[in-house]
Amino acid sequence: MKTAIIAALQQALAPEQVLLDEAVAERSHHIWRMDTPLTAIAVVLPRTTEDVSAILRICHEHDQPIVVHGGMTNMVGSTETQSDELVISMEKMNQMEELDEKSRTITVQAGVILENIQIAAKEQGLLFPLNFGAKGSAQIGGAISTNAGGMRVLKYGMTRNLILGLEVVQADGTIINSLKKIIKDNSGFDLKQLFIGSEGTLGIVTRAVLKLAEVPASRNSAYVAFNEYDKVVAFLKHLDAGLAGTLSCFELLWQNAYRGLTSPPAQVKPPLPYDYQYYVLLETLGSEQEADRKRLEQLLEEALEQELILDATLAHNASDLDWFFKIREDVHTLVSLCRNDQHFDISLPIPSIGKVINNILEKLHTLPLLEKAFAFGHMADGNIHFIIGKTEESAALIKAINDIVYTPLQALDGSISAEHGIGLHKKKYLHLCRTPAEIQLMQLLKKSLDPKGILNRSKVIDL
Repeated sequence: MKTAIIAALQQALAPEQVLLDEAVAERSHHIWRMDTPLTAIAVVLPRTTEDVSAILRICHEHDQPIVVHGGMTNMVGSTETQSDELVISMEKMNQMEELDEKSRTITVQAGVILENIQIAAKEQGLLFPLNFGAKGSAQIGGAISTNAGGMRVLKYGMTRNLILGLEVVQADGTIINSLKKIIKDNSGFDLKQLFIGSEGTLGIVTRAVLKLAEVPASRNSAYVAFNEYDKVVAFLKHLDAGLAGTLSCFELLWQNAYRGLTSPPAQVKPPLPYDYQYYVLLETLGSEQEADRKRLEQLLEEALEQELILDATLAHNASDLDWFFKIREDVHTLVSLCRNDQHFDISLPIPSIGKVINNILEKLHTLPLLEKAFAFGHMADGNIHFIIGKTEESAALIKAINDIVYTPLQALDGSISAEHGIGLHKKKYLHLCRTPAEIQLMQLLKKSLDPKGILNRSKVIDL
């Protein structure tokens, strides 16, 4: 069967679009695992939606399981492969097809790098607000497939809030084209929502129409320090109420994460001393630079007087803005401090974050093989990340850490995944945040759209 599939792919595509043997082994399944050779029967490189359709028709006919590769920045094993699987890499579908200034949209292929979209929009005085640390390598198709979040969810929402139109290829090769530029469309089911966040298990995203915004005329930022989590919550309310909708980012760092991100080998210095338990990075996007800065200064002064905050420093120029955000974005610095890293992106109610996360950290540090545990995240939307370092990668230790982090979430109606998805690594914990009826409905959708189970096989749910 393998020979027949490869022959069919070679007939449908150009020779350089089908990689075999050594060319496959030269690749990897994750951007942080570049020294691990990729295992697959082949890697195919579609250039067009029609190429993707042809590939899936062949795979559907031969019951050939596939794994989709984008920027390979996922955290949940979504791009891991087995030797009998075919990899479809979207890297050649990297064209920005149209930037429509009047409708404030950009139409892109799935393999376009997120940062390139941001740059193209900015050159036209527009903003694509999706923003996270892996923006320089993450592809927009992967961001759509996982419904990525990032640091500006508070103001602009998740990826699904930025999608107007979508083109998807189904498991049998059928192309679903709904590349519309309109915001309102209640003509039946909103089918694109099925595919946003489904991690490539229901169809492969090939093109998208993205919603842009005007570039804000002002941008201000600050780091703020606290010793009590309840005051972090009170300060968020104080700030959001006083900024009239211009608060765009509110990121929380626990002390050791802040220290790790601003100490060697990190290339940036700390904007505030290491004297506090919590640090917040905030950003405002508005219309008048000086007026907006003065308003933020006033709110910070009021917070100091009310003893909501203990210390604060503002960004004074563009260089400071880059410095402040580099601290938060460069989480690979924390990864470099861990011999064996394990990642989490949980979601829970904002009032519960302080107590629950601190309890989790205490329990983690009782594990004899655990070395480090860093907590940080998008606190204003209830999303906290962990990066955990440990002395070994044993299944028993991974399970012990997972149990400590995930178990408290069920009672809180939280989520084991705020933005990274489920993939392979979280599948066995899905029941903690989804009811049996919800999981059965997911399985029904999977069976209906991919009856042979070839799309990202074994990811998210089992049939």
